[in-house]
Amino acid sequence: MSCELAGLVLHTFCLVFQAPIKATCEDLSCKTGFPEDVHSAVVSRSVHGGQPLLNVRFRSCDGNKKIHFGSSEPGDFRVGEDGVVYAERSFQLSAEPTEFVVSAQDKETQQEWQMRVKLTPEPAFTGASEKVKQEKIEEIIFPWQQYKHSSPLKRQKRDWVIPPINLPENSKGPFPQELVRIRSDRDKSLSLRYSVTGPGADQPPTGIFIINPISGQLSVTKPLDREQIASFHLRAHAVDVNGNQVENPIDIVINVIDMNDNRPEFLHQVWNGTVPEGSKPGTYVMTVTAIDADDPNAQNGMLRYRILSQAPSSPSPNMFTINNETGDIITVAAGLDREKVQQYTLIIQATDMEGNPTYGLSNTATAVIAVTDVNDNPPEFTAMTFYGEVPENRVDVIVANLTVTDKDQPHTPAWNALYRMTGGDPTGRFTILTDPNSNDGLVTVVKPIDFETNRMFVLTVAAENQVPLAKGIQHPPQSTATVSITVIDVNESPYFVPNPKLVRQEEGLMAGSMLTTFTAQDPDRYMQQTSLRYSKLSDPANWLKIDPVNGQITTTAVLDRESIYVQNNMYNATFLASDNGIPPMSGTGTLQIYLLDINDNAPQVHPKEATTCETLQPNAINITAVDPDIDPNAGPFAFELPDTPASIKRNWTIVRISGDHAQLSLRIRFLEAGIYDVPIVITDSGNPHASSTSLLKVKVCQCDLNGDCTDVDRIVGAGLGTGAIIAILLCIIILLILVLMFVVWMKRRDKERQAKQLLIDPEDDVRDNILKYDEEGGGEEDQDYDLSQLQQPDTLEPDAIKPVGIRRLDERPIHAEPQYPVRSAAPHPGDIGDFINEGLKAADNDPTAPPYDSLLVFDYEGSGSTAGSLSSLNSSSSGGEQDYDYLNDWGPRFKKLADMYGGGDD
Repeated sequence: MSCELAGLVLHTFCLVFQAPIKATCEDLSCKTGFPEDVHSAVVSRSVHGGQPLLNVRFRSCDGNKKIHFGSSEPGDFRVGEDGVVYAERSFQLSAEPTEFVVSAQDKETQQEWQMRVKLTPEPAFTGASEKVKQEKIEEIIFPWQQYKHSSPLKRQKRDWVIPPINLPENSKGPFPQELVRIRSDRDKSLSLRYSVTGPGADQPPTGIFIINPISGQLSVTKPLDREQIASFHLRAHAVDVNGNQVENPIDIVINVIDMNDNRPEFLHQVWNGTVPEGSKPGTYVMTVTAIDADDPNAQNGMLRYRILSQAPSSPSPNMFTINNETGDIITVAAGLDREKVQQYTLIIQATDMEGNPTYGLSNTATAVIAVTDVNDNPPEFTAMTFYGEVPENRVDVIVANLTVTDKDQPHTPAWNALYRMTGGDPTGRFTILTDPNSNDGLVTVVKPIDFETNRMFVLTVAAENQVPLAKGIQHPPQSTATVSITVIDVNESPYFVPNPKLVRQEEGLMAGSMLTTFTAQDPDRYMQQTSLRYSKLSDPANWLKIDPVNGQITTTAVLDRESIYVQNNMYNATFLASDNGIPPMSGTGTLQIYLLDINDNAPQVHPKEATTCETLQPNAINITAVDPDIDPNAGPFAFELPDTPASIKRNWTIVRISGDHAQLSLRIRFLEAGIYDVPIVITDSGNPHASSTSLLKVKVCQCDLNGDCTDVDRIVGAGLGTGAIIAILLCIIILLILVLMFVVWMKRRDKERQAKQLLIDPEDDVRDNILKYDEEGGGEEDQDYDLSQLQQPDTLEPDAIKPVGIRRLDERPIHAEPQYPVRSAAPHPGDIGDFINEGLKAADNDPTAPPYDSLLVFDYEGSGSTAGSLSSLNSSSSGGEQDYDYLNDWGPRFKKLADMYGGGDD
């Protein structure tokens, strides 16, 4: 079917069915552009950012045209590509219609069309009983779509938008409460199913809005709360029984109308602010803020502030006022004085409904306003004159305390005092510090004061605060005071003039020579003191002495510039000057003697030893001349060899290579290896010249091609000097002596250990009552001793001593005994002590020997002794016939016998 025939059929269809498809019939006369010049729409009074308001209708005969929409008020309204107008921000529509222009531009041809849009706010909700039920539920019909000549028949979204639905919060029902009915004009020919999607329907919070799938009735299931969700954006859908989309979804906006169900709430229950004392009326103090969860663009959320009370009410009950809209608190009366009232407490009330006391809800908070201190009270001295004293030459001493009073708040810049001297101290010897705790002024001496120059100071002092006084406040006379300071005379130390004292003197000044006079002065002119006494405090080389009365310094030794106590030609000595004051004082002075050099030292060769080869090449030795003197008494030096002995010049030659260096070398082709003493005469450049002959010990050795010595044995032998050999011998001798002493000590210790085993303390042994003394001999009959038996008792045959079978009853039985090593015979017949000691050791080590405390059996000692019998001790008479009193006269060793036999009748 051609486009003309399709148009004729549609035109006839429109004439028959004008009412249902009016919009489609109007589209038959195709003309690109807006269908009307002015488009009016009714929207809610409260507009939220992003909220769709309406859909502008634009007719395009060519469906392929790309149209761009724009707005004359881009800050308030935005037009999407589909022609839907959105609010760019949230605002409140005024009672008068809001107008703006919507433009459409073809992106290819740049052709532009315009249409004026007029937005009228809907009437405010005024239902007192909160009933929104209407006698007839409003219907929302899915828009028709027009036919296109160039394509098969299809539906296209209509150019209009469903107005928002307004629903009051906190509705009491009954629920579910019907809102609108969604319907498609195709429900007459098809069985349709309706549904809604979006937050509040199938998205959290779910179940708030439901729709009857058959009738399309949209209902709300419970009361809404605008403070939680202010608007809901739903989308309605229409599908057939097979789930196929029949209509394009339409957007439904449900705005929740605010009710005054929230009281104002202050951000803080207690607000703290400050205001300086003496502030003028109109001075800003602080701002209190309250918020209301209700719609801030409606009366329910519009707050007003006022002050309910003020405490204290002095000097005026209305010292402050508050801006009823912003909450700014300002002063309205003068007379704020921190010294009288330090703090004010205000009760602030916030009321919504623009402060309507009948319908508005209220809440209160507390505003605490502290009156801050300003410097309206100057510091004042407690006295007009202060007194102090200070010993002379003392510093960092507090001589006076200046006290002030200040009525301002303590420890603030308006209270902290600063002190300055306005007169009486031209040389700056005093300063005044402030005690941070007491605010007192501490007059302190910072420079020494001399009693002989100033005996008293009269200072003028002013006190002020860290911050200037408030405008209109002047310093009273009490802010200035006088400080009288007395200087106390003390005994001062004498001082040398000049100190240090420099004296230039040639070295070599003989002992006993007068060097200089070094005297001191006593600064105490008003004290009765005798003359100063001088003494030496430091003289490292002990070269000087000073006269104790007149300070004359003389030498006690020759001054030597080359001494180790002289540094950089300077010798320092320290002297002491003392007075007899109370307490005695002393001062020191330094004498610096600059010693001028004289040519008193001859040069010497360095080093003292050298090594060279026995052949002519290479054999050069570099030597250096050393002179303790300095220019011009030192180098350049002259080097030469002496004439005698003649072998020196015959074997050696010397050549100067610089002012301080020379080179010694062999003159002959070969010199036998060994150690040679080569005398070298060195002369300095002094006037007169000084020269010396220095011996250079040269070690001549065999060398390799590199000039290194190969004759090791000779070099080692020659390398040890006499001193080294003596030192080695001494070390060897000392080592041998130590070894010998150690051996003697060990031997002596063994003997002492053996003797300790034999000795028993006489006091502890009862057997010492009868003592065995050395016996001079028993006469001729006792001289016939066979000492050989004592030498080698082991050589005696036991059977030869006594017959077989004759034994003592207490004698040990004869049995086989373990064999021990036979002890060697004594090396000397007289070594009886060693024999006894060795026998003792053998007995101690014998495992068969009985213990010490057991009954011992001794060997048979033989018979036929020529000595007299001891039985003579047994007296034939009774003890009573004998007189033993003489035992008491024999000493303590016979005390036991004297107690047993002598004495009384017991």
